[in-house]
Amino acid sequence: MTTYFYKFPVTPQVFYKTKYTYALVNLKPIVPGHVLVVPFRRVARLKQLNAKESTDFIATVQLINEFIEKVYKADASNIAMQDGIAAGQSVPHVHCHIIPRYLKDGYGDHIYDLLEKHEADLNGFFQQVCRGRIVAADMDRHPRSMEEMEKEAKWLQGELEKFVKAREGEKEEEEGKKEGEGKKEGEGKKE
Repeated sequence: MTTYFYKFPVTPQVFYKTKYTYALVNLKPIVPGHVLVVPFRRVARLKQLNAKESTDFIATVQLINEFIEKVYKADASNIAMQDGIAAGQSVPHVHCHIIPRYLKDGYGDHIYDLLEKHEADLNGFFQQVCRGRIVAADMDRHPRSMEEMEKEAKWLQGELEKFVKAREGEKEEEEGKKEGEGKKEGEGKKE
């Protein structure tokens, strides 16, 4: 089944899927690890998602953000969404940018200017690619080849599988400790 970001096929770029949401590598990342989280259902605004889609979308943003920070050894992240044309949205399909950040990356708030430019370029670029013409990229960020994006998506998919297994193991271990502490507390009580 083909996965679409708005009307553009992006299946090879996808590295994570749930029932309602997917995550994909970026055509023109601002920094390495800049990815998108997108609901499968094509709606322009966040408020158009139903409750199940919204819950899944936000849970996916949380998971992918935690994962990207770990795998790219980031100090923090920008999580950004342009929700509507007036907010700078150029592709009318809800999507969230996850951008790894570092204490000494030098971007500061300038990252928002780059993100705004990214959004403006994205729709036009996809339009050109779908017509078989690739437009010249801006000076700083060049569009990646499908091969590059597919390679990164496969790498991220493998790393994410390891990350999720480790995360589940940590949660089980923590629950076991809490359960053990509860038993100890109960043993000391006499009625």
